[in-house]
Amino acid sequence: MIGQRNRILVVGGGSWATANIKMLCDNPIEKEIFWWMRNEQAAAHVQQFGHNPNYLSSVEIKVPAKNISTNLKELLDKADIVLLNVPAAFLKEALDGITPADFEGKKVVSAIKGIVPDENLIIGEFINQHYGVSFDDFIVISGPCHAEEVALEKLSYLTIASGDTELAAEFAGMLTTRYINTVVSEDIWGTEYAAVLKNVYAMASGICHGVGYGDNFQSVLISNAIRELERFVSVVHPIDRDIKESAYLGDLLVTAYSQFSRNRTFGNMIGKGYTVKSAQLEMNMIAEGYYAVNCLHEVNKQYNVFMPICSAVYAILYEKRNPALEMKHLAGQLS
Repeated sequence: MIGQRNRILVVGGGSWATANIKMLCDNPIEKEIFWWMRNEQAAAHVQQFGHNPNYLSSVEIKVPAKNISTNLKELLDKADIVLLNVPAAFLKEALDGITPADFEGKKVVSAIKGIVPDENLIIGEFINQHYGVSFDDFIVISGPCHAEEVALEKLSYLTIASGDTELAAEFAGMLTTRYINTVVSEDIWGTEYAAVLKNVYAMASGICHGVGYGDNFQSVLISNAIRELERFVSVVHPIDRDIKESAYLGDLLVTAYSQFSRNRTFGNMIGKGYTVKSAQLEMNMIAEGYYAVNCLHEVNKQYNVFMPICSAVYAILYEKRNPALEMKHLAGQLS
């Protein structure tokens, strides 16, 4: 169970981290919130003005100024729960200098929707293997939920997964508000991989839009995507799960279709002829799917699951294939 004092550290300064801060602060359960931000100027701005200058700047930050810092090790010492919310590609960099002893006795929560590059591990596996955190002390937050709609307090749903469902339920209670509903799951692997895959499929959706495909084809693409997702997670972690639940199908739908989806936006730019570098520079935000599809390509060498959509996105982004030609080839493989 979670420590009596409910001291929660949020690691990360982006839009989803800011949304997590808002949920935790708006929830009525008594708790103390700490916030680690890498950017010293952003941290100082939040301390002084109570708003994140770079992301979701309309959100009022109710974390005390003394609890906001760029010193991660210092904040870790004060926390019972560590909520990781930096892009997967930069997680190792964020945890540089942190040891397994720093995580000892703590519950670790991942709101990261990606795979750690080079390691090719989902966050739960990475934290378990490198920091000795048990899967019974590990929690996953998955959607469907966009940070921008949390900021607007539009009704949203979260799935909270853990090897210990009582722990998941307890933490879910700390996130529930009048605009956040929560569901508990024991499917750590399925929810994590689904969150990774839906970003890749959202990029595919964006690429298709960018090269000129319409809504009719998009519906075929996404119906094939959920089947591809199911094939993969059923091989990686074969348990009884309903792929139509919100954490799987729901999260895929919102990421593939929403105006707020940075992965769909990134894919749309690629489809329109942007290079990867130019798209990244113009967005000024991380599209997790770009890194994830390369990791998934490596992971699937072990499982050899038929994944034509992931393969097409990988070919476009990493093998520099022509988006229009690759999507035309993909269209012939879908049903």
